[in-house]
Amino acid sequence: MPRPLTLNERDLVVFILGQHSPLQDHFGLVEEMNDGGMGSLLFVGAADRRFGRCIGEAEFDDADGVLVSVALNLDQRDELFELDLWKVDFSPLQRIAAIGDVRPSRWSPQKLR
Repeated sequence: MPRPLTLNERDLVVFILGQHSPLQDHFGLVEEMNDGGMGSLLFVGAADRRFGRCIGEAEFDDADGVLVSVALNLDQRDELFELDLWKVDFSPLQRIAAIGDVRPSRWSPQKLR
């Protein structure tokens, strides 16, 4: 069922995009993905969309201390495609961290373009 981003989800996307991205005005609705409860979201869009590229990454520690890796992906038209969350032990996400607890990914540099 499509829904708007929560405040913490929106803050996470803005953190990855940067404060002045033109994509900030085009969040639209999201749907939760079938990922075992790890929290990934698909931005609602055209049926023919497919992965285009990753534009940025971040990470945070879940409430249980397990690392959550986050990637923000665009589709082939450079529109928001998915917010991919991966909890490194594959357990369900307990919460999206407050923005003060989110940091750039230590595994790869931010790829903001």
